[in-house]
Amino acid sequence: MAIWDDVIPSEDLKMFAKAKMGGTVLYGEKPAIIVVDMTYGFVDSAYPLGCSSMGWPTVRANKRLLDKGREADIPIFFTKCKKSNKPVERGRWKYQNKFEEKIFDPKEYQIVQEIKPKINEVVITKIFPSAFFGTNLVSMLVYHNVDVLIITGMVTSGCIRATVVDGFSYNFPIIIPEECVADRGAVSHKVSLFDMHMKYADVIPLSNVIKYIDKCKNK
Repeated sequence: MAIWDDVIPSEDLKMFAKAKMGGTVLYGEKPAIIVVDMTYGFVDSAYPLGCSSMGWPTVRANKRLLDKGREADIPIFFTKCKKSNKPVERGRWKYQNKFEEKIFDPKEYQIVQEIKPKINEVVITKIFPSAFFGTNLVSMLVYHNVDVLIITGMVTSGCIRATVVDGFSYNFPIIIPEECVADRGAVSHKVSLFDMHMKYADVIPLSNVIKYIDKCKNK
């Protein structure tokens, strides 16, 4: 049973099946892991955009994945957001005026300690949803000869989806470990996973991703 089966109507499933969407992408042999915005501001409910009930289990799942990725010497990239008091830098987020109403807490923009990047792992600071937009991520992926992306983090309907679509647009096969992504809303999480699985990526269990990394390691 897929995680989205309780929210996607049968008629919708029939339409996607008619279009022959879904299936499995062809994986490469040189994966990279991209951990998107696993900061306290998104993970922890103490912050306006955070959701502890979904965020902290996702942190634990990401730790399992990162432990395996580091063991296999896979390139790992992190992203985090940038705080700015300038509207032109913040962009046109629909909640942007709320930023001016709260006291700045630098911890909000820090990657959670449990999956803190190692000294040799790149942390990309971004403003907009996609890890690719306005960054040199593609160049670094080319440097490592990466041919498949494992994308994790928060939130599924926002920065994860934007990063997946951009990665797909650069012709990277994409894997999303189901337990390693989260949202602040269960329905938007499930619907976004369904839509990405139908068109842009493989949404598969973390256990399968770990097996895939083991195969790459042994080649």
